Amino acid sequence: MALGLSWFFESQATTTVVLIRHADRVAGENLNPGLSPAGQLRAKELVRVLGHLDVVAGPDVIFATQYRRTQETAEPLSKALQLPVRIVEADDIVGLAERILKEHKGKVILVIGHSNSIPLLIREFHGSKKLAPIEENEYDNLYVLSIPWFGKVKTLQLKYGAPYIP
Repeated sequence: MALGLSWFFESQATTTVVLIRHADRVAGENLNPGLSPAGQLRAKELVRVLGHLDVVAGPDVIFATQYRRTQETAEPLSKALQLPVRIVEADDIVGLAERILKEHKGKVILVIGHSNSIPLLIREFHGSKKLAPIEENEYDNLYVLSIPWFGKVKTLQLKYGAPYIP
């Protein structure tokens, strides 16, 4: 009976997925640009915004794509939490969604992606279908998906930014 109850409560765990676009990148023709100075500030701000996301801790897992800008966005938070960044292919939306639900059920997961991959991943998790497109110069969206064991996925959209420096 105890084993059955344990399985029942474990199977009902809610998974929380936080999705952000990489921070502001260096403009230019480079196919794999790093972060601009503004982007570096925004990446550091993630430590304050997400460092205590789960009240006592930040995310349990951090995913970033193979591109430099997503990895540089993850770096300050990764160092602060002493949590490695797991690299995934930017275009493997279905594989990432399956991996998150299979390997990290009931956890808090941060995914740092791109303006084109974030809406696709939200749809893959059956989140809101009413998202506005992410504009080319828009780096401050933070999406929170609450994925229950049973029921409707809740999609929240928040804004975060670089700290005010007088």
